[in-house]
Amino acid sequence: MGMGIDPRRLSDEDLLRELGQLHQTRTETLLHGSDDALRNHNERMSELEAEYLRRYPQRHIDAERLREGARQRV
Repeated sequence: MGMGIDPRRLSDEDLLRELGQLHQTRTETLLHGSDDALRNHNERMSELEAEYLRRYPQRHIDAERLREGARQRV
């Protein structure tokens, strides 16, 4: 595992909070972070998102987020 607490050890609440914080800082890191900072950000985001998908493989998929749904909006 990379940085931070192993995502498998986080509670659901902590996992969602960590994901939220990373998504909030994404653009700032992309635009102004060092290569190392961006690499670390990518690795941590990937770890956390993989854990979320492992826990919630049957998560709700919003039909409007699919191509078919997007086409129906137009």
